[in-house]
Amino acid sequence: MLEKIRSDLDKLSGAERRVAEQVLAQPYTVMQSAVSDIAASAGVSQPTVIRFCRSMGFSGLSDFKLKLAGTLVGGVPFVHSSVRPEDPVSEITAKVFDNTVTALLKCRNDVNPLAVDAAVDLLSHARRIEFYGLGNSGIIAADAQHKFFRFGIPTVAYADSHIQIMAATLLTPDDVLVAISSSGRSRELMDAVNAALESGAKVIAITVPGTPLAERATVTLEVDSPEDNETYSPMLSRILHLVLIDILTVGVALKRGPGLATQLEKAKRSLRQKRLRNDNDDE
Repeated sequence: MLEKIRSDLDKLSGAERRVAEQVLAQPYTVMQSAVSDIAASAGVSQPTVIRFCRSMGFSGLSDFKLKLAGTLVGGVPFVHSSVRPEDPVSEITAKVFDNTVTALLKCRNDVNPLAVDAAVDLLSHARRIEFYGLGNSGIIAADAQHKFFRFGIPTVAYADSHIQIMAATLLTPDDVLVAISSSGRSRELMDAVNAALESGAKVIAITVPGTPLAERATVTLEVDSPEDNETYSPMLSRILHLVLIDILTVGVALKRGPGLATQLEKAKRSLRQKRLRNDNDDE
């Protein structure tokens, strides 16, 4: 709810925006306040508060407050930030989907195309690409390696901090390291990134903006998901990281030109004998 308000600020009139800013600044107070109090705090008329609620897609203040209350209720620690223990499966399903879709749309609107273009250019000309991630991010690194090795570029994914630091020292100025982190503050990953930069390699970071990793990397693809990774498993950031990897994969494929299609077709053809025959193949 709060994320939707932030994203829609520019679409609101000046007076409605003041109400929105009041909600963002003091959501719990607004949830418990009468329309007259909200209007006074925001410096607008009471009808403006109602118009704001309708601009957000609600029938009125009561409907708006009900949704806001649902947003502000804490989730189940270490499980998910939006669900509650009493939620039925249908509600859990809707909440997880809604959270993910909202995060994807926000990331799409926030992504810096210049940073993406710079990352694609570095990867397209790399002699070797290494993907580093720890814990959950290590799985993302493995997925990235699984996509990029088909381009004929030597690639590897490491999820062990000891191997990462050793491998990073062996990189050259022609190599690229892609560091993936949902926190951007992992000490072990930063050690490997620093070692890679000292070796002359370029570093692409997929991480949270304003973190040590984001500021140290050659190019940063920022992922600012509304998720508290200190309390909850990084579900949203994991999905966003995978999508950014897909974007880089498509970008590099196009950058390397039509000749790559033959190579990709060859790799895909090699899998046909691994699949069971379809009964309809001869039809």
